[in-house]
Amino acid sequence: MSRRPTRPARLFASALAAGALLTTAACSQDGGPAAADAAERAGTASAAAREAAEPVTGTSPSPAPLTEAGAKAALITEGDIEDQWNQVPDADKWRDTMLVGKVDVADFLTAKSQAADCQRLLDGLYSEDLLGKPSGPSAVTGFEQGESRLLEQVAAYDRGKLDDALKWLGSLPGACDQFTATGSSGGERTVQVTESSVPDVGDARQGVHVAVRGTSAGTPTTLTLDVAVVRVGTDAVVVTGGGLDGGETDSVRQAAGQGTERLQTVLAGRTPSPHPPTD
Repeated sequence: MSRRPTRPARLFASALAAGALLTTAACSQDGGPAAADAAERAGTASAAAREAAEPVTGTSPSPAPLTEAGAKAALITEGDIEDQWNQVPDADKWRDTMLVGKVDVADFLTAKSQAADCQRLLDGLYSEDLLGKPSGPSAVTGFEQGESRLLEQVAAYDRGKLDDALKWLGSLPGACDQFTATGSSGGERTVQVTESSVPDVGDARQGVHVAVRGTSAGTPTTLTLDVAVVRVGTDAVVVTGGGLDGGETDSVRQAAGQGTERLQTVLAGRTPSPHPPTD
C-alpha cells in the first residue's frame, strides 16, 4: 500500500499547479515575447502598406521648362478672342512711331528717375520688349481689326528681373501719371498712364492703360493702348492691344486670361486646345 502525501506536500503541489495554470493563461492572453514580436512586425508592415497606398499631399511636380515649341503652342489663336480679329504673320515687326519720343525731364521736378521710368515705358512699348529681353524661349503672335492691333508674347525670363519688371510696371501710374515727349520731327505728345485691370490668373499680374496724344500728318491723333502682363513661374504672358480706334480693354483681358491658361497647360506637359474659330 502506498503512502498518502502529507498535507504540506499536497498544498505545495496545488500551489505549483495553480502557478502553472496562471502562467499558461497569461501566455495565451499576451502571446508571449515571440507573439509580441510578430504582432509588432505585422503592425509595422500594415502601417507601411497604408502609407504606400495613401496619396502624397502637399507636393506637386515641378513644371517643365518652357521650350520654343511650347512657347508657340501657348500662343492664343483667333478662336480665343471675340470680335473680328484676324491673325497676321508679321506681328514681330510692328512699330508705332507715335511711341517714338524723348521724355521732357522738366515735367518731373521731384525726381529725374521718374523721367527715366517714363522713357523706358515708351521705348519698351515701341520695341515690344516691355519686360526686357527674354532670357529663354519666346514666341509672338498678332491680330488686326480695323485700326486696332492685338499683340501677344509668351517668353521665359530671369525670375528676379521679371519680378522687378512687374513692380516697375505697377509704379508707372504714379510715376508717369502725365508727361510730355518730343517726337523726332519736333512735335510734342502728351502721354497719360493709368492703371488697368488684369484677370486674376497666374502667379502675379499687372496692367496699365496708355494714351498718347499728338499729331500725325498734321491731324490730331490719339494712340490708346492697354497692356496686361501675367507671370507664371519664371515665364510671362504679355498682351498689348489698342490703336487709333481706341483701347481694347476687353480683348486684352480675354487674351491675357486665355493666354495664361494655354501657358499653364503647356508647362504641365499637355497640349492646349486648338480653339478653332467659329462662324
